[in-house]
Amino acid sequence: MPTPPKPFSVLKTEKKSHRTKKELALREKGEAALATGVAIKERPEVKNNPVAHKEFLRINKLLKNIEKNDSIYEPVINRYCIIQAECADFEKKREELYNLIETLKETFYSVIDELEGKEKSKELKSFSNNMACLAGSMIELDKQVQSKRRMLLDIEKENVMTIASALRSIPKKEEKSTNKLLEALNGS
Repeated sequence: MPTPPKPFSVLKTEKKSHRTKKELALREKGEAALATGVAIKERPEVKNNPVAHKEFLRINKLLKNIEKNDSIYEPVINRYCIIQAECADFEKKREELYNLIETLKETFYSVIDELEGKEKSKELKSFSNNMACLAGSMIELDKQVQSKRRMLLDIEKENVMTIASALRSIPKKEEKSTNKLLEALNGS
């Protein structure tokens, strides 16, 4: 896969390019046309969620550093931050459920020794069923986390591809103006 073309800002700072001044001007104009010039704004649902807000600030800072803090990416970045917060919430719930299972096990094993016979087997069976149910819940939470992580990865890939594709859509060479009279004479 060929490397994407360098943005105008990189070419300008390197001060070395095989492109003509006209080509560079065309490239600069093309890049400017792909940006709205308006900075990304944080949506209220992102602002009200501490995890999403923190992620938004981090990403916004990174985008400012690479001069890609443009409102064209606003919906994707806000959605990404919300999903990141949801993922963190599911991970927290999974950890709490794991801790609950461990606490229940310790409590059960300390109490079960005092029981005997049928009562002990009945409680053991009930405990096993409850543990299986909790383990199933933990697996479901894990599936949710994996689903959210997959969404995050897809957004990350698409976001990078969007920026790269925007750079690829900028014309590399200036279009040559054709002389209509010469074309008519040549029969083209």
